[in-house]
Amino acid sequence: MPFRLSEVVPWGRSYDEYLAMFSLSSGDLQKNILGCSDGPASFNAVLTSKGGSIISADPIYAFSSTEIQQRIRETSATILEQTEKNREAFTWNHIPSVQELGKIRMAAMNIFSEDFELGKTQKRYINSSLPELDFPDQFFDLALCSHFLFLYSEHLSETFHLTSIKELCRVASETRVFPLLELNGKKSRHLEKVITLLKQEGFQLKVQRAIYEFQKGGNEMLVISSSSTAL
Repeated sequence: MPFRLSEVVPWGRSYDEYLAMFSLSSGDLQKNILGCSDGPASFNAVLTSKGGSIISADPIYAFSSTEIQQRIRETSATILEQTEKNREAFTWNHIPSVQELGKIRMAAMNIFSEDFELGKTQKRYINSSLPELDFPDQFFDLALCSHFLFLYSEHLSETFHLTSIKELCRVASETRVFPLLELNGKKSRHLEKVITLLKQEGFQLKVQRAIYEFQKGGNEMLVISSSSTAL
């Protein structure tokens, strides 16, 4: 089935949110990084401007900056309206209001939009998607997957999650997935089984607390490496 932009609700996080979500140290930022399912986040653009090495992979990158911006305009107001209606499902410590959320996210997506066409020519934005990625084995030091795996457990199967995480571990020495909740705020229905199956195959895993929390209870990430790589 072809990937359709009309089925996507693009909503990009900021560079600072990435730092907090994935507990990224200064040493981590020196690594060769894969951002998987980044969408219109500003992490790639800002890290590149700071001299970092990063490639973002997402099927949305098959489209032009103009097309992605148009889809953002079509959907952003609805996202903020739904957030306001469900504001009790979120914490408002770091982001004090829905209005401020809109400013932060739109600023991040504007940074992405300004960088996107150049980034495509530099092969920093690649049209690729889980569960199969178009990269060689161990091409990256660190893979980050934000707000895709586990979040959409209602729509994506246990097998999809298992295969996708193994694929991230194929292309990167270490993988971090955030958050571990579904859209309804409950722990992912696949999490425990996926952890068990990965451990049985020799992967090293840990659930690590992050300093970031916007979705209530969404303050943990899963860190995975192969058995030959120490966490």
